Amino acid sequence: MRKPAMVLLIVLAVALLAATVVLYQKLQTSKADYATLQADEQATTERYEAAIDEIAGIQESLEAVDIGDQGTQALATQLEAEQSLTQDRGEEARERIARIKESIARANERIRDLDQQLKESGVKVAGLEKLIRGLRQTVAEKEAMIVTLTARVDELQTQVTGLTAEVQAGQQTIQTQTETIQSQTEAIEVSRARLSTIYYVVGTKKDLQAADLIESKGGVLGLGKTVKPTGRLDGAVFTALDTDRTTVILIPATKAKVVSPQPLASYELQLVGEQLELRILDAHAFRTVKHVIIMTE
Repeated sequence: MRKPAMVLLIVLAVALLAATVVLYQKLQTSKADYATLQADEQATTERYEAAIDEIAGIQESLEAVDIGDQGTQALATQLEAEQSLTQDRGEEARERIARIKESIARANERIRDLDQQLKESGVKVAGLEKLIRGLRQTVAEKEAMIVTLTARVDELQTQVTGLTAEVQAGQQTIQTQTETIQSQTEAIEVSRARLSTIYYVVGTKKDLQAADLIESKGGVLGLGKTVKPTGRLDGAVFTALDTDRTTVILIPATKAKVVSPQPLASYELQLVGEQLELRILDAHAFRTVKHVIIMTE
């Protein structure tokens, strides 16, 4: 009886030992699997946090596009207020739009990189996918705004081109009209000067006779002769006087008379100091005779 019992105990002991070894191996495997699971969970958490940080960074970069003088909203507001763009303003607007497009392109590239990284890492979280879709929507909206802004700049630039052409045409018209007015003014001035200018000469009887400007006529036996203009004006030295600007002729003598047939009421002779002044009272009547001959005594 003892021997079979001993054999049975040995068999049970071996079986128990084998079971213990198996359980120990399973326990070690479970610990390794658990450690691997923890490592995977940690890696997933880190990827998730990194993805969240990257999404936040992309969102901030997109929001920065609409902040300050460089933003799409600011530029859109300014363009709406513009009725036309100068060449410099148009170039400035295009440069700002180009900078905004570069910012949006960089954000788009970051979104693609993030999406690819998540796919490669096997991280699939509904919340992350929703955030990424939101980023793509934001980028699409800003790209649409860029298209609108570019079209607005082109429209305003076209208006500038049209206005510039109109201004140039207007300037040409103004220049032509100015030249016409100047020509007409000069013609009017020439005509006015011709009408208002008289020519006078002052001299003694001897000098005027020598110049063949006057002659003595009538009288009896050399007495009572009247001095009259000969009508011969060639070669005589006359001084021009614009009666619209000057109405006084200075006569260097204390006695004188007007030999030419000026209307008597159109002028007067006044002694001023030691010389006479011929003062024109009615310029229109006075200049009906263009050549004035004044004889001093």
